[in-house]
Amino acid sequence: MAPGVTSLQRRFLCCLLAHRFIVVTACHEADYSQLIQDFCLSQFKLQMEVIEPKKWCDWDETVGLYGELTNCTLLIAEKLDCFWPNQLVDEFFIAIHKHYFKNCSLFGRSLRDPPNNILCPFLVVPILSTLLMTALVVWRSKRSEGIV
Repeated sequence: MAPGVTSLQRRFLCCLLAHRFIVVTACHEADYSQLIQDFCLSQFKLQMEVIEPKKWCDWDETVGLYGELTNCTLLIAEKLDCFWPNQLVDEFFIAIHKHYFKNCSLFGRSLRDPPNNILCPFLVVPILSTLLMTALVVWRSKRSEGIV
């Protein structure tokens, strides 16, 4: 046999074995998706029902549940030899956020103006300093003595 044919056959055999290895060790995404829905999501739903919907945006109330949900998806991925995070996990958490956290602001609470006792000094001090500086300039411009 010619050396070129043997090399080609080796490459084909390596590709075939590599494909078989990948297929055998690959994550079964359908199983993974079903398991995170059945175990992780069902447990998360039960725990979120205990909390009032208006408290879903309170990070102190939900951080533990969210951490457990994350760990659940990670443990199932490890048991099934799946990579984590993956596209299924991303889609899963996006769906969770769209359902439970869609009305939450970025920081977990709605933004509002500070109280008046904090806001007033920030408004009054610049206004008074501007008036004082204007009065000082006018007063100084009327005094012409000492200017050469």
